Amino acid sequence: MEQDISKYTAKDTVFRNLFSHKKYIAQLYKALHNGEKVSAKDIKIITLEEIVMASLYNDVGFMIKGKIIILVECQSTWTENIIIRLLMYLAETYYRYYRQTEQSLYSSKKVDFPKPELYVIYVGKEKIKKEYISLSDSFLNGEECDLNIKVKVITDGKEGDIISQYVRFAKIFNEQV
Repeated sequence: MEQDISKYTAKDTVFRNLFSHKKYIAQLYKALHNGEKVSAKDIKIITLEEIVMASLYNDVGFMIKGKIIILVECQSTWTENIIIRLLMYLAETYYRYYRQTEQSLYSSKKVDFPKPELYVIYVGKEKIKKEYISLSDSFLNGEECDLNIKVKVITDGKEGDIISQYVRFAKIFNEQV
């Protein structure tokens, strides 16, 4: 049983730790944005941390130049429930953002709204052929609704980028355990 626990948590720990550093977040951003570079000063880490009694925490959250909120989850077991979890993480992230920036949602002045980007990096054995998953498609049979989010699914990066390096690590780890 201990071996199964280490197998489950080790990849998550490596992923979360790796992307708690701006140097590696910059590489992740570059991989997600077709080679576009950002500097450490452009990055603000906004990962929801599991602190005493906190129920919501995510793998990686960061903001670029105050304009884009990016949430990235890594999964070794496939579930489309990740869409709902990302929706909850995004709502909490915006809640904290508006509190920290002291923007009032009750004011007549329009608040800033950083563009959200949601990603799931899947490193499990199941073959996932979807490039995107959405709330509407996954839970409402494609029916339109007043709220829909779209999540980009990544199963491998481009040769040599930080995503492909992590995916390779996860696959080797799975084989070795």
